[in-house]
Amino acid sequence: MKIPVLAAAVASTALSFAVQAADPVKIGFLVKQAEEPWFQDEWRHAEQAAKDKGFTLVKIGVPNGEKMMAAIDNLAAQKAQGFVICAPDVKLGAAVERQAKRQNLKVMSVDDRLVNGAGKPIASIPHMGISGYEIGRQVGQGLAEEMKARGWNPAEVGALRVAYDQLPTAKERTQGAVDALKEAGFPVANIVDAPQTRTDTESAFNAANIALTKQARFKRWVAFGLNDEAVLGAVRAAEGRGLRADSMIGIGIGGSKTALNEFAKPVATGFYGTVQISPKRHGYETAAMVYQWITANQAPAPVTLTKGQLMTRKNQAELTKAGG
Repeated sequence: MKIPVLAAAVASTALSFAVQAADPVKIGFLVKQAEEPWFQDEWRHAEQAAKDKGFTLVKIGVPNGEKMMAAIDNLAAQKAQGFVICAPDVKLGAAVERQAKRQNLKVMSVDDRLVNGAGKPIASIPHMGISGYEIGRQVGQGLAEEMKARGWNPAEVGALRVAYDQLPTAKERTQGAVDALKEAGFPVANIVDAPQTRTDTESAFNAANIALTKQARFKRWVAFGLNDEAVLGAVRAAEGRGLRADSMIGIGIGGSKTALNEFAKPVATGFYGTVQISPKRHGYETAAMVYQWITANQAPAPVTLTKGQLMTRKNQAELTKAGG
């Protein structure tokens, strides 16, 4: 009688593994500022990936480290198998890696690359982002070309750098813009820093307002920063001082709804353009990559960098259609 009992035990174990293998796939998508249009777009495209691939997506906003750690635990409690994350602070990378391992969750970062205690990228966590410096150079080149097209004298123009230097990606983007402006002959002395406390439009508006007050000698401005929201804040602050589309050239980064809403206005504003990066790729592809990792044990590439394209009122319809 022992053999049938053993056979039954083996069959039961095999069935258990089969059930586990057939468990529905659940993937988390954690973002630092859920209210921002960029992250809303990422979530929308990640939801499409979930629909196409047949997994459940769990969207969670994680504005600080405490909520981030709680969210990872929450995913484990929901029997998720992995997650995509844009952390509230890249220096929390070691904590993310440690918690993911403890909960047996696969993790991939998006937008902002996670770093360890020494400030080095965590190579064991796959990442999809953009080359912040190169995107920034596109912004600076776009600003220089538009100033030239308008016949502006760079010596009489102020450049507003809406800064968020505690985030490496933000610093890379604005440094790229600064370098491109310098190469185009723009005076370094005319570049004005406007440090923001958050990465939203309100914070950028407050920072820009202070900078514009201190540098009232400039009657024409260009503006750049981390994202579309940073530049829109600068544009709104300039408008409050009577500086409109003929006196302001702002180029953001993202190609977000923030930018599209400006382009949709019947009268052009100082928000001249945006370097479009793809929330579709960052949302859809990262979620799909984690799904493939979970179901087929195929890990994503260590680093995937996406590119951008300058979008203005003239070409926004075409690029929006192409970029999703």
